[in-house]
Amino acid sequence: MRTKSVLIAVALAASLAACAAPKEEAKTVSVDTKTVKINDSPEQNRIVPAKVDAIAALVPEKIRSSGKLVVGLGLAGSGSPPLGFTATDNKTLIGSEPDIAVAIAGVLGLEPDLQNSSWENLFIGLDSGKYDFGASNITVTELRKQKYDFATYRKDDLAFEAKKGSGLKVTGPKDVSGKKVAVSSGTNQEKILVEWSKEDVANGLPAVDIKYYQTNQATYLALGSGQIDAYLGPNPTSAYHVAVTGETEIAGTYSGAGADLQGLIAVTTKKDNGLVQALKGALDELVKSGDYDKILARWNLTSEAVTPEVNPPGLPIDGK
Repeated sequence: MRTKSVLIAVALAASLAACAAPKEEAKTVSVDTKTVKINDSPEQNRIVPAKVDAIAALVPEKIRSSGKLVVGLGLAGSGSPPLGFTATDNKTLIGSEPDIAVAIAGVLGLEPDLQNSSWENLFIGLDSGKYDFGASNITVTELRKQKYDFATYRKDDLAFEAKKGSGLKVTGPKDVSGKKVAVSSGTNQEKILVEWSKEDVANGLPAVDIKYYQTNQATYLALGSGQIDAYLGPNPTSAYHVAVTGETEIAGTYSGAGADLQGLIAVTTKKDNGLVQALKGALDELVKSGDYDKILARWNLTSEAVTPEVNPPGLPIDGK
């Protein structure tokens, strides 16, 4: 089984890390001594908790009698490490999202049936009842709450990723004033970066020089060559990239919901189908047993831990 040893810096959302293949000496780029094994082999040894009868009884009879829990994962294509991606055998789906889904199924005493799809088809599957719930880094929003129920299990944080040793620290708009920052078009992080740039200009500072690239590979090539100062993306994927390459670092994190609300990620089910309380109960049990912390830690996501909630305030609808 192949693993990557990663040294985690606790203070910055697992920001500074090093990795090594077997029989290679790990490069130490952090003063922390805690080591996490990021295992990308098909032999995952996932945490499968014992059934908790009182929580399992909350599952609607139709699902309970089927003996399985059908989980939609909108991770088609190359996936998104560490959330969900293929293992070294190029077929086994691994990551934090599959791990959470399998653990929930264990508490509910059901066999997990993980089904991968495109992001768009994930929601079609939820709407049609094909999937009992979705686990795919889904952000709670007020618009989505009109159609779906949510049980939260992670923060929705964004991260500014910079070249290692750059010295860049981002805590607010002024820190990226005049900087070249890459972001993916049409994303929530683009919206936030544009707002920050407008705030800088309003305060008499240079605008953010926002850059767009077609692929992550092109973005990281630009970052490594100094063409850009930073990349703003989802914290989990940035933290993973930091960990496995040792070439970049997290310069700062920010709520995906903006300054006034902590964004949250949730397992998602069709509204009023009766499953959400069972999902929340399973997550509560995982927190209580310590399995929740173990799952996040194995994917370098400890900083995103939350107390599970059902349908908390989500990202507001534009204009409201």
